[in-house]
Amino acid sequence: MQALRNFKTYFFRGMAALLPTILTIWIFVQCYIFIQDKISIYINKALVQVLVWVNKGWSKEFLDAFWVYGPGKITGFIITIIGVVIVGAFLASVMGRTLWHFFERIFFKIPLIKQVYPYVKQVTDFFLIRKELSFNRVVAVEYPRKGLWSIGLVTGEGLQVLGRNLKRDFLTVFVPSSPTPFTGYVITVPKEEVVEVNLTIEEALRFIISGGVITPTEHQVYQQTLLEEREKQAVH
Repeated sequence: MQALRNFKTYFFRGMAALLPTILTIWIFVQCYIFIQDKISIYINKALVQVLVWVNKGWSKEFLDAFWVYGPGKITGFIITIIGVVIVGAFLASVMGRTLWHFFERIFFKIPLIKQVYPYVKQVTDFFLIRKELSFNRVVAVEYPRKGLWSIGLVTGEGLQVLGRNLKRDFLTVFVPSSPTPFTGYVITVPKEEVVEVNLTIEEALRFIISGGVITPTEHQVYQQTLLEEREKQAVH
């Protein structure tokens, strides 16, 4: 029975160590396969058509064997990546942003699409677009009631009108929702009721997105110590 418990413990410990790497590689491989099967192949076929048009003497079957199904198919993948970079550079310009916002406004008015597109855009923007966070630091506040603590992100000083009328210092805190931290609630809290939390913005967001499963590093060390102590007690 002890050997079985040890096997189970070591197996899950090995899975915890290897699974993040395996999943990361799998995601990138799946992205490569998707681009090759859904985009690159058509770019390569178009390239073959251009080559045949330029030189009538070339065999289309021979070109397909190399450019579409052979080593040359990587060309479509490279062209796709370059095309995405060019689109990104264009959207970074004033004209590009203006055109894109124009098309987005059209998407928001199309039935069915307007129920899906905004939420997909929020998720992709959160993970793919690097934005300067306007959050100052991570705090804990008693929200939504006394005795319940939530992770919050300080966005600035509180409303001045409250400070003048109540003679207290306030902070404006954004309390993200889980698992979508780009939505949440903005609250104004007295400064003395806010507890500073020694976490980075990224650690706090990971904690919120995972629903508390992905804990900050210092707490992971503490939990690992407790786990090792329990394993030692089980052995004895």
